[in-house]
Order: sequence, then structure tokens, then C-alpha cells
Amino acid sequence: MGGDELNQVAKYVTLISSLGLRAGAYVFLRWIPGHHLPPSIYAFLAVYVTSFVYNLIHTEPYRVISDEIDVVARESTGEDDGDRAPSDSVKIGAVAEGEPELDLDVEETIIVEENEPEVVQTLLTGLPSPSSLLWSGLTFVINLAAVLMVLDLVYRGPTFHPAHDLSLARVGYVSDRDAKLLVREPDGSKYPVSASYRYADSPVSMGSRPDGTWKSAGQLAWLDNSTDFTGTLELTRLKPDTRYQWHLSSNHSGHFTTAPAVGSLSGRFGTEGVFTFVHSSCLKNNFPYRPFRHALSNPGLKHLSAALLGLKAQFMLFLGDFIYIDVPRRPGVMAEDYRREYRQTYASPDWTAAARELPWIHVYDDHEVANDWDKNTTGVFEAAFDPYRNYHTSVNPPAVRPGESWFSFVQGPASFFMLDTRRYRAPNDNTNGSDPITGAPTKSLLGEHQLADLLSWLKRREPSGVRWKILVSSIPFTKNWWFGAQDTWRGYLGERQIILEAMWDVGLEGGVGVVVLSGDRHEFAATAFPPPPDGKEEIVGLGPLPPIANPFGLKGSVIEPDVSNLQTLRTRRKRWPLSATVHEFSASPLSMFYLPYRTYKESSTSPDYISDVCIKYIPDGNSKFGAVSISNPTTSDQSILHYRLFVDGVEKWSYTITTPPDVTGSARSKDAIWG
Repeated sequence: MGGDELNQVAKYVTLISSLGLRAGAYVFLRWIPGHHLPPSIYAFLAVYVTSFVYNLIHTEPYRVISDEIDVVARESTGEDDGDRAPSDSVKIGAVAEGEPELDLDVEETIIVEENEPEVVQTLLTGLPSPSSLLWSGLTFVINLAAVLMVLDLVYRGPTFHPAHDLSLARVGYVSDRDAKLLVREPDGSKYPVSASYRYADSPVSMGSRPDGTWKSAGQLAWLDNSTDFTGTLELTRLKPDTRYQWHLSSNHSGHFTTAPAVGSLSGRFGTEGVFTFVHSSCLKNNFPYRPFRHALSNPGLKHLSAALLGLKAQFMLFLGDFIYIDVPRRPGVMAEDYRREYRQTYASPDWTAAARELPWIHVYDDHEVANDWDKNTTGVFEAAFDPYRNYHTSVNPPAVRPGESWFSFVQGPASFFMLDTRRYRAPNDNTNGSDPITGAPTKSLLGEHQLADLLSWLKRREPSGVRWKILVSSIPFTKNWWFGAQDTWRGYLGERQIILEAMWDVGLEGGVGVVVLSGDRHEFAATAFPPPPDGKEEIVGLGPLPPIANPFGLKGSVIEPDVSNLQTLRTRRKRWPLSATVHEFSASPLSMFYLPYRTYKESSTSPDYISDVCIKYIPDGNSKFGAVSISNPTTSDQSILHYRLFVDGVEKWSYTITTPPDVTGSARSKDAIWG
């Protein structure tokens, strides 16, 4: 290969490696911090540096404008003229006798011009400038800086902020009578850690003087590394719908408001007649990346903190991916590796404002263990579950079954059921989880006991005034997300159908609405699940055969068999009213990437009607969370649920639904009232 061809190849290699490096770094820092990108970026850098240096050495700073050769014949003097500039000359003899000898001089005149620096091309492509070391150096520094920012995002937080000395206190589940506090204190000199609380409301009527003295809530004598220095304290004998201040001897304090009494709404000024909470999922510090921001900063928590000032939310339902153990780089598989990720989220300088007056309760999803986790309690699960147990379930609502990780509670006008969608699921097998003929489940996402408890909760009659059942799922209930579908309920449609029919039964009874809240997809979608228009044929028992004439076709003197004891299946068509429609609101991330392409499309499990109806799809935005507000107008028999979506701190969309009518009659009569 000639020199010019080699130079051309080197130029293309430099161009491709530079563009690959820059594109990879941009995607990693601004779109998706996937673990597979950094190795590719480092490889592009190695190729780029080598080819860049070669191009820099072999790039000529000048170009030839003209190249002229002159041949001049002069009489030879026979003397050597030392003052003349050297030239290519040839002495030739006389052309003819008597004529002088001639010197033949060959002179070449080359005119060159300095190449243009091509600043724009150099800076955009990463190629060295043809004539400027300054611009060549600058474009090289740009590429080097891109790689350094990738390294910074990957390593600065884990290396320089392991948060071993994190001192933490936050409020977990708050009922109408008690509240749970999570405490982390690694400093042995601060033990015992004692807690106290007091009434923090203003007097509610003229002349009343509430007891504002501090009351003891117990103490933690000692914590050690077995729980990563975490423990819990419980504040008891509280009053419903009341604001309290709490304080720890380890120099932490805050406020919370107890839930209104079961079946009631708040009577407090500013929240009177409304019950509000927020939900979201997916948190990653310092993303989208900014180089001069704190490594543990969290822009989503900032957006949430600003919005909370006007929302007056009762609590946060966080639906999983509180950490990303495998993004952008898995630090290890030990419990300490997972604990460090939790500590770094809690050590964010933006955490305090987001939790100062907002209790947080949690479910978990795959990234607290590993991406798309479906391996039950094998492998790294125990190491991953250790900090989730210590930091989250320890201050969650009561577990439905002791030792299990699904929860249920009632607050004000709503009853909640929080699913564990990871620990008990059957592995993904590239099927939709339903029998193609009968539709029966072929695999389970929840496991036998959790499914039974969920169906019992749906069937259970709620106390008076509780008008909504809210199912909390870390993954989307809808099948409309086609990307990564096996990881959602789309891979378990048989079991989903059983749950949907139980939800429609709630609407058939009337008076109580059902809503699903989910996360995980890094997008927002609102989906409706209407019941099938023609209902469902169901078996109700056995009955005698209907009257038939001589079923065996026997005539004459042949004895006809006795068929009076034969029975057949009795069926009836069950119909649900349209008012039994279930709604899902799926919102995420709170602070993470969103997908640059669209992954949600309306679809159906039936050829006869649309089973999963798209109400709204909003994919863009690095921070999304929903606010749910429930009210019970005194002039109406129905309860109202108002949903508001916040994207990057700004309210972008809202939607209102009502409970099914609480009347007797057929599905058709209920639809006539519901509209």
C-alpha cells in the first residue's frame, strides 16, 4: 500500500473512531448510561489516539500551487563561480567547431501556500487541522474530555462518596395512629440514639391549648454492621390527621402528618376534603450528567421537592429501582456493594428536601437485584435483599404475611395492596403465560400465596368511606409496552386475566373503583381496561339433561336406557358494566433516562374489542411523577380521583375518574347511571 493510500486509510480510521467516541459518550452521558457503552468508548479512544498521532505527523501544512521547471543554456566560462547558487547543470561540448561550450542549467520553481486550518471540520470531526496545532490540540482535548466525563460518571461517585459515615433519619409508613422512623448512625459516640416527638399543629379553635410538650419515643442502644448501622423506632398513640414534629438525639428532625381516620378525608386547612399522595420509580444520581455537579446530586429529587410545596402529599409510593446496581457498572455482588448504592442515594444533597415532610414507602424492582430479575431467591438475591430489608421494608406498612414482602394498608378513602413482582415469578420463557386455547395461566408472576392474598383483598368489603382499591405494581399491568414485554405483565397474561376479572367484580358490586399504579418503563402511560362487552361464559354447576326425544334413536321393542341420572354442566353469561373499567397510571423515572424511541402501542388480548385502551402516552422527560388526589363531594354519591402528571417539574397532564355507581341492578342499568 502506497504512502498516500495509507494516509487516507488513517484519516478514515481517525474520523470513524472520533465520531464513534463522541456519539457513544453523548448517549451514555445524556440518554442511556448502559454498562456496555464505556468499554466501546475506551476502545474508540485507543484507536483514535493512535490514528490521530499518525495523521498529525503525516499531514502537510502546505500545498503546492505551481511547479515550473526551466532549462537554461549558458556559455561555459570554464571557471567555477562560487557565488552562484547551486543548480542542476550539465556541461556539454560545443555544438559546432569554433563555438563555445555550453552549460545547461535546470531550474525548478515551486510556489506553495499554507493550508487553511479548516476549523469547523477539525472541531466537528476530530481530525487534525491541516495547518494549526492549536485547533488540532483543541479537537483532541474535546474527545479526551468526553472520555474523562464517562470515567467521571462511572467512578467518581463510588470511589469518592461511599457514604460510610452517612447519618440518616427518615419517616416511613405513617398510619392514623403511629409512625415509623428509619435511623442510620455509624458514629458510636452518639449512642444511645433517642427519639422524641410533639404536637406541631396550631390551635384548632379559640382558647384550645394542645399539648406541645416533647414525648419520648424510645431509643436505640446500639447498631452495628449486621444491619449497616440501621434500626427503626416507632411513634405510637398519635391522633389522626394531625401534624407532628420529631427529633433524634443524633441531630435529625422533621415533620409528618398522620393519616386521616379510615374512611375519612382530611379536615386540615389547605388539604380539607382531599387525600393526596405521589408515586414514581427509578432513581439515579447525577443523570443526565453534568460535569461540575455533585456526584450524588439528583435533579429528579429537586423537581419533586419544589412540587411538594403545593401538593401537600400524604406520602410517596416509590415503585422500585431505588438503586441501579448494574448501571453504569456493577461494583460487585456482595451485600456491601448493594448497601453502598442505597447509602449513596440517601447521601444525595437533594434527598433531605424531598423527605423532610414526606414519608416514603417502597416496593422493589429488578435493578435492586439485577436487570430483568426472574431467578427468585437464587444467586445474588440474598445479598441484594439485605439492604432492601434494612432500609425499606423495616419501615414499610405491615406485611400481609409475616416474613413475606407484599404489603397492604388502608388510609383515609383508599385501600392499598403493594405487590412483590420479582421474588416469586416463574422465569421468562418467551410466552405470554396463557394457554392458547383456554386462556388459563401457564406460569405465575406472583406465586400461589401472594395471588390468593391479592384476590382476597379485591373481594374484601372495605370499611365505610373507603372508595378506592389501589394496586401497586413495580411493572406495568398493561400489555401495550412491546419493548421488554416478557419482563412485564404482558408475559403473564393468564394470571393477569384472573386479576382483571376480580377487579371487574369490584366494579360490578359498585361504590368502589380500582386503580393500578406502576413504574419501570421510564415513560408515562395511562391505560384503561374495560370489561369485554359480551361478558364471559362461566360454569355455575351441574344440572339434569334438558328434555330430549329418545336420545339413542332406539325404537320398537328395544328397551330404552334410563338417562334420568345423567347431568350436564350448567353455565351462565356473566356481564360486567362499563363502569367497572380499571385504570392504570404508569409513571417513571423520577430521575433517570427516557427512551429516545417509542415503545408503547395500543393492543388487545381479544379480536373482538380493545382490552388495553391507551388514554395518554407521554414518553419524554428525565423526571416524571404522578400526584393522586381523592375527594368525596358531599353532593355526589361517587368519589372522584384526580390524577396529575409532572414532567421535569412542570404539570403536563391531568385526568379525572369516578367510582362506579353504588346502586343495585344489572350491568346495563349501572351503565345507564354511570353514563
